[in-house]
Amino acid sequence: MRRLVVPAAGSWQSGQETGVAAGVKEEAMEVKPTTDHTGAEVRGIDLARPVSDEAKAVLNRAFVAHGVLVIREQSLSPHQVLGAVELFGRVFMQHNTRFAIPECPQIHYISNNDRFPDGRRYIPGEGWHTDHSNDARPPKATVLHAVSLPDRGGDTQFANMAAAHAALSPSLQDRIAGLVAIHVYQSSHSARKLMALSDANKERVPNAVLHPLVRTHPENGRKSLYLNPIRIEGILGMDHKEALPLLDELLEHATAERFQYRHRWQPGDLVIWDNRCLLHKANGDYDMEQTRYLYRVMLEGDVPR
Repeated sequence: MRRLVVPAAGSWQSGQETGVAAGVKEEAMEVKPTTDHTGAEVRGIDLARPVSDEAKAVLNRAFVAHGVLVIREQSLSPHQVLGAVELFGRVFMQHNTRFAIPECPQIHYISNNDRFPDGRRYIPGEGWHTDHSNDARPPKATVLHAVSLPDRGGDTQFANMAAAHAALSPSLQDRIAGLVAIHVYQSSHSARKLMALSDANKERVPNAVLHPLVRTHPENGRKSLYLNPIRIEGILGMDHKEALPLLDELLEHATAERFQYRHRWQPGDLVIWDNRCLLHKANGDYDMEQTRYLYRVMLEGDVPR
């Protein structure tokens, strides 16, 4: 795997420390792939400080190339998270505002301390999915920043939908080309249940949207499966008796271990991933007496095509 080194600020001198100002030195930023298909680890940058144009360009290229960036050793307030993610795009307004942080409502929180009305614990992100695919313009990216983590467990898994599509048989690729899925807030077929929307949120969230089952990445041109078992209600013009087994077959194929990157969280991690070509899921396999708390923000995307 190739490793890229670039200054986080100042003039571009690969592999060396770079003068930011007279008498000031800043370590070089390093980008190192985590697998041969998904993910890269980034070190040597402090997102609480100004970031050079060169480093911003490298981060954005790495994001498109690797799908997941794990930016280590950050310590950011909600407002600083907001500033950091603007390196990658404009903020997308999330659908369920009950999780908004009051002092910075564009930032939401992820926590294992919330419960459903019946008292059951709510574990955000359980089950394979892509975020907010029930929007006409789903978010291109989601960002999480670890604030408090359990001693062990709580990993996030990612599955590469471009690699999964490329590995399909030509006959299956031909079969699904041109199919359109119906996305809703909560699929009636989903085993995972979401927190209900307030009446105010229901007014601004679409009842249903149509997206292609195979979408083309607007920046790298790769075709990806666009699946979401939590949101997809069916396939347009196809009987459920045919559509649901097809969706199950695709999901089983796409989430095979060979397409996965499993992220083991460390304190201070800021992780950004590409919803246009990935599925992800959280794991509730940790001591629930310990708090798992992260900031979450999404970035505006385009219409899937």
